Amino acid sequence: MAHATQPRHLRADAQRNYDRIVSAAREVFACDGAGASLKEIARRAGTGSATLHRLFPSRRVLLEAVFHDHVEELCAMAEQRAKESEPGPALFAWLRDLNDYAAGSRGFAASLLHDGRDADLLERNDGCQAKFTHATRELLRRAQEASAVRPGLLAEDLLALINGISLVTEHQDDNEQAGRLLDIAIEGIRLQGAKGCPGTGAESG
Repeated sequence: MAHATQPRHLRADAQRNYDRIVSAAREVFACDGAGASLKEIARRAGTGSATLHRLFPSRRVLLEAVFHDHVEELCAMAEQRAKESEPGPALFAWLRDLNDYAAGSRGFAASLLHDGRDADLLERNDGCQAKFTHATRELLRRAQEASAVRPGLLAEDLLALINGISLVTEHQDDNEQAGRLLDIAIEGIRLQGAKGCPGTGAESG
């Protein structure tokens, strides 16, 4: 897989190491946050620390590679939802995708927000905030034009909602609470009489 931050023209063996390190970093950052041990990431990737530092000269470079992957995958999901489902269900399914991502990686995302050292990864024009906002805005526009959700909502409102659910449930033992809270929120933004029930997975098409 090509990454925006990776060095160009890597040899095949170096590319394999690069991909293994990014994959391992996704898991470790999700569990332990952005300050997770780089040594542990190298161990899980099956490479030495020297290899990790050669391919990723700083923690920041590795964070950018992991974030880039998350953003590209989630935005591709948004496009797929729009193709597969009616406007309302497509938006609600996308919100569930974001909610699941936030729940699964909150140790990573929350640590950026709380620590602040790398929080600008969330704000960069080519980073997650701009791309998430654009993807959400397009789905929301279609849903509003189809009278599936309340008028007046902004994409930023929906992203703030997902972030709020993530922060509230971050330290809860109930892994399903985030989904239940999103069910309540979806019921609140849906126009009365619009198609699709609020139950988990009902909007996934």
